[in-house]
Amino acid sequence: MKFLLNTGRTIRQGSYVERKNSVAYQEEATSLCMNPVDMMNLELEEGSQVRVESDQESVIMKVHPALWITQGEVFVCLGPYANHLVKPETHGSGMPDFKGTMVTITPTSEPLVTVADLMERCGGVRYED
Repeated sequence: MKFLLNTGRTIRQGSYVERKNSVAYQEEATSLCMNPVDMMNLELEEGSQVRVESDQESVIMKVHPALWITQGEVFVCLGPYANHLVKPETHGSGMPDFKGTMVTITPTSEPLVTVADLMERCGGVRYED
């Protein structure tokens, strides 16, 4: 099912930004907020794992209900998982389009990838503890 992905900062994500290898940071960065009606249509329960795929790449995330999300849209906090989905094109502004990326979301039983493994998968280096 197709959704409009929006990203942004969250207080929890910001509080762990200096500890990107921590379990708490990974929990926040892999959280996908979705309208409960959309979750019902996809037969998802809170904490279900989903594959989120854009034209750029795909990642596995955990879905969480959010009444403040409009049906047909999803939200992910800024971080390596969101960055993996958003195209790097900046249109000369130095900032990618962190709003309005189309993604396909499908239920999966695939495991979450750690922040360190995700960084290596995209050609980067692991964050230091």
